Formats: sequence, structure tokens, C-alpha cells
Amino acid sequence: MKKALTLCALLMLPVQAHALQETADTAGEVDWSIRTSWKLDTTPLDFVHTLDGKKVFVLGSDHKVHVYTARGEKLGAIPVDRNISGIDIAPRGETLYLVSRDGNSFTAVDVSFTQNIDVSRAPFLGPENAPVTLVVFSDFQ
Repeated sequence: MKKALTLCALLMLPVQAHALQETADTAGEVDWSIRTSWKLDTTPLDFVHTLDGKKVFVLGSDHKVHVYTARGEKLGAIPVDRNISGIDIAPRGETLYLVSRDGNSFTAVDVSFTQNIDVSRAPFLGPENAPVTLVVFSDFQ
């Protein structure tokens, strides 16, 4: 019985290889196009983008993490230790992770962005220079 099963398995090998070859031969072409491209301020060593694709973080040879929008508009740069060799980002971009091979270290950096809002023509009630705080609660279920 074992000999018959072994013989059947050996006979089916060429059929399976032929089926795989036919699939590879009939595969279509790859269609692609460049979505965006921009010049960087430094030589890139590593990069990562947020899960929503809105921000791109590039570790540069100038020991900074350069932050861009998806269209290539620079938002700023974060100075890092010269031994940083890799970066990663939390899905929403709130934490930047830095890894150093030479220093055998891991660092988590909180990242937030300030947005200037022009309210010069908006009506107001109360003192003109009163401090204002906006809070976004984004973790409701």
C-alpha cells in the first residue's frame, strides 16, 4: 500500500509543476504609476509613514527625522542622536520609535503638531487675548 501511494505521489509531481508553470506564464502585466515624488533635504537612511498615509517621516544622514505631508510639504524636523539607525511610527503618528544599533538603545518620542488657525476676522465674545484650548477626543467607540 505504501509503495502504491508513493508511486501515485511521484507521478503527480510533474502534473503539479506543469500547472504552476502555466499559471506563471499566463499572469498579466504589472500596471504602475508614480503617485508623488519630491526632493529631500538630506540623504535618507530610513523612512516610515503613518497608517492613514498623511505624514511621512524620513531619517536623514544629518541626524534629524524630517516630517512631511503626503504631498511633500515639510512640517518640520526632529533632532536625533547620531547613532540612530532605524525609525518606526505608531499607526496614528503620535509616537516615533528610534532604534540605535551602535548604542543598543530604543527610544519612544511623543509627536504632536501645532496648527495655526487664522481667527483675525472671526467674531468673539470676551477678552480679545483670552487663552483658548482645543481638545480632541478621538478614542470614543
